Amino acid sequence: MTIEICEVGPRDGLQNEPEVLGAQVRAELVTRLGRTGVPRIELGSFVNPKRVPQMADPEVVDGRAELPDGVTRSALVLNERGYDRLTDTAVSEVHIAFCVTETFNQRNQGCSVEESATATRRIIERARADGRRVTVTLAASFGCPFEGEVDPGRVLGLAEEIATADEILFADTIGVGVPRQVKRLLGGAAHLGRPLGLHLHNTRNTGYANAYAAVEAGVSVLDASVAGLGGCPFAPNATGNIATEDLVYLLEREGVDTGVDLDAVIGVSRWVGEILGRELTGLLHRAGPFPASP
Repeated sequence: MTIEICEVGPRDGLQNEPEVLGAQVRAELVTRLGRTGVPRIELGSFVNPKRVPQMADPEVVDGRAELPDGVTRSALVLNERGYDRLTDTAVSEVHIAFCVTETFNQRNQGCSVEESATATRRIIERARADGRRVTVTLAASFGCPFEGEVDPGRVLGLAEEIATADEILFADTIGVGVPRQVKRLLGGAAHLGRPLGLHLHNTRNTGYANAYAAVEAGVSVLDASVAGLGGCPFAPNATGNIATEDLVYLLEREGVDTGVDLDAVIGVSRWVGEILGRELTGLLHRAGPFPASP
């Protein structure tokens, strides 16, 4: 079995950090991650830098990041203005995200869910005409910080609306999900005939259990963030993503091929910690792999 890992540290990881790292440092992070064997890297987001200053100048990050052949450059857009900016870069994979609940979507994107879904379909059409692959992420699919429990039927209905995407991800944006929900969403969307994935946060320590449940359910891709960086700046108490190195360790010990060099990711995790000046939430870069590397 093979599962792709999409590294989201340079985008979802850094967007919630109190430090604002310059574009050159973020480009260096992308370059270092490109040497680890991760097949896809989300290098930034084309959003308003006044709202998310940590993501300023993604064009510069793209221009300065050096990636090996075969590593996919991806980036997030929330609307057509963001896509307009992305078209001037080397990004070949467009990530679009919107929230499944009205309150969260208004706070995060300033419009209704249906407006976001309509814009998403337009961006999918434009990206396809431009030869770009599209992944759509449905944020807060497992629970909303403002509206509470989320009806899985609503999530699956929205997945139907954006089923022209090349790939669909369900995001546990605030880290409230459990394996039962993972299996229900992945199973409920299987008939769409699209690769399915998860974007998981470990806020309540269920992220890795959810990743394992996704493996059992036949997931195609899992997002993860080096050293466990991350969170959503518009969700109260949102903490980090599942850590890339911790996830790779789990998958490889279970016999799942990731193609990722675990020691290399651990090295990047430690480098990021030094840049930010503190210990980060991932565990494996502290404990080390088992068996220990020679």
